[in-house]
Amino acid sequence: MPELQIEDIKKMLPHRYPFLLLDRVLELDEGKRCRALKNVTGNEYFFEGHFPGNPVMPGVLIVEAMAQVCGIAAFALVKDAAKKWPLFAGIDKARFKRPVVPGDQLIIEAEYTTHKLNLWVFSVRATVDGQIVARAEIRTATVYKTD
Repeated sequence: MPELQIEDIKKMLPHRYPFLLLDRVLELDEGKRCRALKNVTGNEYFFEGHFPGNPVMPGVLIVEAMAQVCGIAAFALVKDAAKKWPLFAGIDKARFKRPVVPGDQLIIEAEYTTHKLNLWVFSVRATVDGQIVARAEIRTATVYKTD
């Protein structure tokens, strides 16, 4: 599948600024994996307070970006996807290896592991310059939209 731009991502996820944390989907291999990009810029709202003089992307936002990649991967796998939203359903084995700072390009890759009913499990890793900065096992549920 070709790269997905921000407008394509908005069709798959309910998130909007400031919580849409992905800039582009680089690869979506349905039923296998999803690879996406987050450009971390110095003018991100969270750097103002995390931490002044030593900006570090909060781990919880790295996890959120990872969960959004899983949401896109799950969206590509479900029936009636246009009528559903992917929601974060759980996390296990989260580990952080190094800080993410302004100027970094965060590459997030989610690999499909298994699913049961409307719950999807992914093994996820985030890298910067080929080095792992975070990894986790993330569960995503798909639920009907409540327009």
